[in-house]
Amino acid sequence: MRTYDFAAIGLGPFNLGLACLTEPVDGLDGIFLESRDDFSWHPGMMLPEATLQVPFMADLVTMADPTSRYSFLAYLKETGRLYPFYIRESFYPLRAEYDAYCRWAAHRVEGVRFGRHVDRVEHDGEAYVLTARLRGGGTETYRARRLVLGTGTRPHVPAAAEGLDGPVLHSADYLDRKASLQASRSITIVGSGQSAAEIYLDLLEDIDTCGYQLVWATRSPRFFPMEYTKLTLEMTSPEYTGHFQGLPADTRDTLLQEQKGLYKGISGDLVDTIYDTLYRKRVHGEVPTRLLTSTELVDASWDQATRRYALGMRHTELDEPLDLQTEGLVLATGYRPHVPAFIETIADRIRFDERGRYDVAAGYTIDHEEQIYVQNAEEHTHGLIAPDLGMGAYRNSIILRAMTGREVYPLEQRIAFQEFGVPPDLARRTPVEVIG
Repeated sequence: MRTYDFAAIGLGPFNLGLACLTEPVDGLDGIFLESRDDFSWHPGMMLPEATLQVPFMADLVTMADPTSRYSFLAYLKETGRLYPFYIRESFYPLRAEYDAYCRWAAHRVEGVRFGRHVDRVEHDGEAYVLTARLRGGGTETYRARRLVLGTGTRPHVPAAAEGLDGPVLHSADYLDRKASLQASRSITIVGSGQSAAEIYLDLLEDIDTCGYQLVWATRSPRFFPMEYTKLTLEMTSPEYTGHFQGLPADTRDTLLQEQKGLYKGISGDLVDTIYDTLYRKRVHGEVPTRLLTSTELVDASWDQATRRYALGMRHTELDEPLDLQTEGLVLATGYRPHVPAFIETIADRIRFDERGRYDVAAGYTIDHEEQIYVQNAEEHTHGLIAPDLGMGAYRNSIILRAMTGREVYPLEQRIAFQEFGVPPDLARRTPVEVIG
């Protein structure tokens, strides 16, 4: 059986970027296995006017190799759209445009195998043996010295809504179920981030013709815009990542909660567009919509007879209860990393922390032998760069350096003007004398 240098499981943007960056590297042989029949990136949220929250340079390869034939600009040139993109004068591609670009790359790069669902991984003493179930039936077996896990995240459902009956939907399925949702007489969106805002605006535009009541409830004290100032963006630097990794686990977890507005907020333009839309519609009379802040979902139940949800809410600042009735319910409550089932057979080779999460080393490995890498499963160890599309090429450069033993793509060591932690030359070398 052929033994690959590595097998990458899952083909989201990060592992697809690894495929593109690996292709020109001599002496490195990888295979990329994806359970779906084609590349698809958040299809349920592919709204026509939605854009990325990062510039086009945050593509699959540019930040590692600006000359790559798999860059976003190369895609635009090949498809005859480079000049229109130039004339548009926006750094931010449409989400549908980015999805089409990734699909273009996935169909050209070597080593990609669609329709292969990996459901078992074992170690035979020298390498990993993967069993993949095929879409059309049957199985295939692959053997590789290393693994790269890019199995993505799963839609998160808050505890109050777990196991809920009725037509409740997660934002991941919004477009597939939009038509039936808009047949409701009332719709409630629960969530705080970009997806909640995009769905609210999309439903708000049709509120006059569809005639529903629309509520948006967020646990946050306000509708936070994503902070995108330049010095804040330096927190995606190698320096800050190294500083973050050196902090105690409890401190890292606390910081991640405080930093949500840096990467999980709403784009400022979208916040303004929502306000302008509300203003425009109110010129013609009251708009049947409500925006509720500091409002947390505590419990929920579905009444089959009335076909309505009873939502128990709590105002977090006043600590007072609220009751809400709604026919349609959208949970725009984000995504969480998960440990895939095939990990069970090799769990003894993997490091986990006290909370059952991967214990991810600085080089993105999670196993004792440093042969299993993860993509976007290290937010708790590496910080806010984990899900950032713009840092995917940097992470892949580190992974490729480890696999090849050389720096295939130059790795910036310092990019920030500011300093994190205590600079060595400013560190106090003698203890402070305590008087009294």
